[in-house]
Amino acid sequence: MPGESEYYFMVHKPFGMVSQFVSPDNVRLLSDLDFNFPEGTHAIGRLDNHSEGLLLLTTDSRITRLLFEGRSHTRTYQVQVCGVVKNETVARLQEGISIRVRGGAYWITTPCKVKLLLTPPLFAPPSELLIEYPPYTWLEIVLTEGKFHQVRKMVAASGHKCRRLIRVSIEDLELQELPAGAVQEISQVDFFRLLHLESV
Repeated sequence: MPGESEYYFMVHKPFGMVSQFVSPDNVRLLSDLDFNFPEGTHAIGRLDNHSEGLLLLTTDSRITRLLFEGRSHTRTYQVQVCGVVKNETVARLQEGISIRVRGGAYWITTPCKVKLLLTPPLFAPPSELLIEYPPYTWLEIVLTEGKFHQVRKMVAASGHKCRRLIRVSIEDLELQELPAGAVQEISQVDFFRLLHLESV
């Protein structure tokens, strides 16, 4: 396994924050979080600034390769979309739906798990989204692939606009009740075990 000097964190990235520590733009950064990260900490993957939820950080430079260049890892999202989603739409999303990817080509998404959520997540909406004009539907989508903005493009292709997108887990590493903006350090053993990573 990597040396004991490496650090591993999970962050509940809030709405309106980018998944990086520095930027030439005037945006909220991971460095704005109330946490003293060790030198060399970087994000593993990204969530766009309008997305929320589980973001992994580490000082271990090998994790990105272990997580993304090996077998597919499941990622679970809770998604609020405009309108009432019908069962036929859920089936379309499950079976695979055509989305536009970088370069202008079209891609049929890999079959995935999709279900209607009868109750919304516990996470309070950001202040920018406090005013609601129903109807909305909450979906849970579990993917094993990660095209650019894939979840947003999938629900848009099904005829629904994405209003909130919250990543709640990667493999067995779950956001649970970690509040927005909070950081939790994870032991090396638990990090590898919950993400089903092979030790190196």
